[in-house]
Amino acid sequence: MLLSPRSLPTLDFSRLSGKNKNRQAFLAELRDTARSLGFFYLTGHGIDAALVDEVLALSRKFFSLPEDDKLEIQMVKSPQFRGYNRAGLEHTRGKPDWREQVDIGPEQPARPIDRSAPAWTRLIGPNQWPSALPELKSTLLRYQDDVTALGIRITEALAESLGQDPKVFAPIYTPAPNQLLKIIRYPGRKREDGDQGVGAHKDSGFVTVLLQDRVGGLQVEGPDGWIEAPPVPGTFIVNIGELLEMASGGYLRANVHRVVSPPEGGDRLSVAFFLGARLDSTVPVLDLPIDLAAHVRGVTQDAQNPLFREVAKNYLKSRLRSHPDVARAHHADLLDPAERNKPLAAASAY
Repeated sequence: MLLSPRSLPTLDFSRLSGKNKNRQAFLAELRDTARSLGFFYLTGHGIDAALVDEVLALSRKFFSLPEDDKLEIQMVKSPQFRGYNRAGLEHTRGKPDWREQVDIGPEQPARPIDRSAPAWTRLIGPNQWPSALPELKSTLLRYQDDVTALGIRITEALAESLGQDPKVFAPIYTPAPNQLLKIIRYPGRKREDGDQGVGAHKDSGFVTVLLQDRVGGLQVEGPDGWIEAPPVPGTFIVNIGELLEMASGGYLRANVHRVVSPPEGGDRLSVAFFLGARLDSTVPVLDLPIDLAAHVRGVTQDAQNPLFREVAKNYLKSRLRSHPDVARAHHADLLDPAERNKPLAAASAY
């Protein structure tokens, strides 16, 4: 009898460049892990340890700034959903997440909102950067470039593990994928005040590459309950997004996960990178080999979070629901009339 997993597996990405037998064994292990839990620790990833340390140190430094310096880049000022949010202002399934964070996307020139253009074009624009910490911009954009390249390599390996050309998804992520980088701090809180650091959810893109500092809190849904995923030095946690679940007909698994708030008096720091497809693209359906196609289980459907093959439709839905204050300030015309008048804390979100 197989025992239920109590921890996430660890995969060594350097095996991908090994001799053919070892390489094929790695691809099979990657495929099986992505199909079962959909989460794993990644070693041998090639990201510079000094850059990782710098990202964590600057993230900590940002969250230690006076509140006025952080609010200089408050997200509600950005139609592109970029910038800083206090704890409680992002929502998952209608409930506030107890984390403060900064969202960074592709660095692009400012452009006026054209309400006659496709709605996703409103997401194109600049990031906001704090004047009190100017070095944050260059470091985070350099890190974003490096984890983007890593995310693409992981996506290519996953495609190959499914019997596809490694570049099968290139048409929907070239010349530039959709990128979202979050630096996140989870403040400690009393248990009677709640423990939702971020509520149970799935990620939407190809893959997520998560860097954790020293304090745990991430939990992954397992067959018999939540599996703890504490920080392991030198690793990233990688998980499969809904785009790959849809493309594989449900062969790969985008799994549910959450973050539990640390106890009062402490905090948790993490840096999450989400690799997505171009906003103007459509998710393809892969033609899997016969032996794999026999085990396709279908895409998970959630009435509260319907999935669409149009990438922009999924991504824009997520942004509007997760940040109702920004949605109302800049995109009220895209909201359901019933959502426009709800109290912010009750706004529907995933």
